[in-house]
Formats: sequence, structure tokens, C-alpha cells
Amino acid sequence: MTEASPIPTGTRIGHVHLKVADLERALGFYCGVLGFQLMQRMGDQAAFISAGGYHHHIGLNTWESKGGSPPPPGTTGLFHTAILYPTRAALADALHRVLTAGIALDGASDHGVSEALYLRDPDQNGVELYRDRPEAEWPKTADGKLAMFTRRLDIEDLLRSREA
Repeated sequence: MTEASPIPTGTRIGHVHLKVADLERALGFYCGVLGFQLMQRMGDQAAFISAGGYHHHIGLNTWESKGGSPPPPGTTGLFHTAILYPTRAALADALHRVLTAGIALDGASDHGVSEALYLRDPDQNGVELYRDRPEAEWPKTADGKLAMFTRRLDIEDLLRSREA
């Protein structure tokens, strides 16, 4: 495989579109629990949701999946959608919302560069809620290379940083 020229700086993932079995149930999670805003709806087939008024960060649809079940283990597909929060307090608020809704965490990790919570939406799609640390705080090797790691995240400490 030949190496392509690098993708331009500033390129971002604009949105993700998820197949769901039940649109109302998915909206209950993404809007009702996580707090995304419904931007547009196409009956019971699709909805487009946003953080902060963008046209959509997440599309939800039942076009090929209404009443369906999650793919079985051992198949390919999306591992998780990562939702980036702007501050530690905002991530703590998201954790509070998830716990208050009775949703179990699959894990909580400190990666050095970020703090991350892992869970599943009602369709068993993986969801990561995280915040990045400032780049100046990222762990580095002696020769200056990035040295990410995975350690247990203290969720009680995270919750204490929540703004009331």
C-alpha cells in the first residue's frame, strides 16, 4: 500500500448516522438522557440531532433496522461513537445524567490525553463520552513522543467536578 499525502489539518468527522430499531427509544437516550437537541425529524423513520444547533451531529434512522436486533459479536461494524465534551465539568454532568437514568457504564478510563466513559445506547451501539486534556498535559516519552495509556478513571472524583 502506498502512503497517501496527509489529510488537511482541520478536517473533522462531521456526523455519524446510526441504524436503530426504535426511533423513539433512541431519541429518549440521545435527547432525553444525553441532552442532544432534535433538529429535524422524518416521521418514525429518521431524526437528526445536534449539540449547540449544528444541523446534525448524529443521524438516527430505522430505514434498514426497524424492530431489528444488534449485530452479533464477531461481526464488523462501528465499535463506538465518541462524543467530545468541552470541559471536565460538562463530562461530569454527562456522567450524572447517565447514572441518574440507570444506565450502566461498560468502563471508565484515563488515557492520559483524555478521560473517557464507555456505555451502550438502547440499540447496543458503543458510546464513548470523553473530554480531552489540554495538549500541554499529554503524557510524553523522554524523546517527546505521545505516550497514551489506559488506567482506571476515578468516577467519584469526576462527579465532584460537576457544576451544579
